[in-house]
Amino acid sequence: MYRGLVLSLLLSFTTARLAAGADAAALWSGSVQPLLDVQCVKCHGPLEQKSGLELDTVKGVLRGGDEGAVVVPGKPDQSRLYKYLAAESDPHMPPKKQLTPAQREVVREWIAAMDAQSTKTGRTSRAQRTFASVTQAIDTLLAEGWKESGLKPAAPVDERTWCRRLYLDLAGRIPTPTELAQFLGSRSKAKRAELVDTLLQSEDYAVHMRELWDVLLMGRSKRGNNEERRKQNGWWTFLENSFRTNRPWNETVSELLVARPDKPENRGASWFLYERRNDHQAIAEAVAPIVYGTKIDCAQCHDHPLAREIKQAHYWGLVAAFNRSKNIERDNEVAESAVGGFVNFTNLKKESQPAVIALLNGRSIPETRPKSEEKEKDGDDNYVDPKAKVRVPKFSRRAAFADAATTDNPLLARAFVNRMWSVLLGRGIVHPADEINARNVPSHPELLDWLSQDFAAHQHDIRRLVRGIVLSRVYALGASEAPPQKFAGALERPLSAEQLARSWRIAAGLAPEDNALRRGVIAAMPDVLPKEYNATFQQAQFLSYSPALTEILKPASEGTVARLAAIPQSKARARAAFLAVYGRVPEADEARQAAAFLEARPDHTAEAVRDLLWALMTSAEFLTMP
Repeated sequence: MYRGLVLSLLLSFTTARLAAGADAAALWSGSVQPLLDVQCVKCHGPLEQKSGLELDTVKGVLRGGDEGAVVVPGKPDQSRLYKYLAAESDPHMPPKKQLTPAQREVVREWIAAMDAQSTKTGRTSRAQRTFASVTQAIDTLLAEGWKESGLKPAAPVDERTWCRRLYLDLAGRIPTPTELAQFLGSRSKAKRAELVDTLLQSEDYAVHMRELWDVLLMGRSKRGNNEERRKQNGWWTFLENSFRTNRPWNETVSELLVARPDKPENRGASWFLYERRNDHQAIAEAVAPIVYGTKIDCAQCHDHPLAREIKQAHYWGLVAAFNRSKNIERDNEVAESAVGGFVNFTNLKKESQPAVIALLNGRSIPETRPKSEEKEKDGDDNYVDPKAKVRVPKFSRRAAFADAATTDNPLLARAFVNRMWSVLLGRGIVHPADEINARNVPSHPELLDWLSQDFAAHQHDIRRLVRGIVLSRVYALGASEAPPQKFAGALERPLSAEQLARSWRIAAGLAPEDNALRRGVIAAMPDVLPKEYNATFQQAQFLSYSPALTEILKPASEGTVARLAAIPQSKARARAAFLAVYGRVPEADEARQAAAFLEARPDHTAEAVRDLLWALMTSAEFLTMP
């Protein structure tokens, strides 16, 4: 019975989508800009400006084209941008396509909203203010945003829910019944801060952060043996140790970019480059979101078609930073030549340009380029120690780039802060979290600026940032109908496979670690922090008929099934089931239905308990962050 409900429960589980806000800035970034990107920017954007008109930015729209203004703020009926969208218009835009009434209405609403509000895509950040802590900065700046938008934030969640949320975010699992009881029973006025500090020092935190950042930095292992190779070659140990010791983030990034471990604890750092198997473009595309906060894949063949600041030269400059590197197969290390690697790239106009290591933050790495008729010669004099097993060039492109990318590079801090905010709150201040560029405006620019500068000023201290976020008011809020970019309530976010596997075992009354279960859940539910969650039939099948779940819900003496089956009354049994799985007592209707289900199978008590637990453990409530 309850297993039959799983499919409908799973397929009804979707993440909230971006809703257009009431102000011009929100309408532009949430609705109008994506529409123009698809329908208009090909002919009126960075790559081509027909009639002198650019429609990829608000500034370009307001500037107009060769024939003058196309928008009159506050007056859509006098704005050619809107009038030309009508079916009977001559001229008609787009030339060969008719927009839907809903799409035309979005443009009309945006132009109308300009009348009483700024026509900029976001507020200009004010001078850096001073706050006593990360938490105070978050609470103050978000409260100002809510007031400005006329929003009332959601009510805070109760202690049980907050504790469960925190354990999932910092320990990668739900709390055990004992851990939850200890927190609820504490009379300390600082018990939330005390629990945060305890979890940040725990081994669970180091492992959970490694699991998370392994996927963010490397992607899910698509080849069967990749996970084992990452583990055997020290990559997992390197990441875990970085979070265990609270290593400054810029130092961690520098180690994986240079890929020449000089200490035992850094041995696995080179795997970041090594696993990409001399594919220097793949390396560049993986590095960009880490050090710039944005993808640059779209700039391979031309300047980015939407984000004007991302040039083709940035893409190939990043490739050049790593194209002297080559894997040493027998040692799983990454060598680097002192010569070669000078390449040209060609734009859409067939113009050839030299690839120079130019960073997105405006810095560049000077390097003497040989003349066309000059042939480079490699030799021992080019290396620090020519007899070393892995020789290090006296001028190392990787090291020079790593230094420029991790020293006085504000984009590095900004990228990490925005990503960690999205991890803990379900959405970045810039969304998507790995696309911080001119196309995606921060929902709270002053907050992002403050957090980024504070993170860099405090030596890229990860624990300090995480602690400040999870102790903030917004982290403790319940659900809200407000637009997600306002952060006026908790956003729906699915658990990762690792969080789910450990939490299932705890709910089943077992120890949390089980590699077989973890790998089984990863295979069925591999996504981590998806931009939009879309349940699949494969996932529904897994949740309905998984042998892995069958195994952990056997009525063994030490498990939850056996413990609940020994309880004589159905009502008490149902209550215990909700406490074991959700950490809360059931509501009246839930208690009544669960007890009725158990009473309907008096001769098969253990099986009835198992099926009830199965239904609770595969419900939307369990699969999502509380």
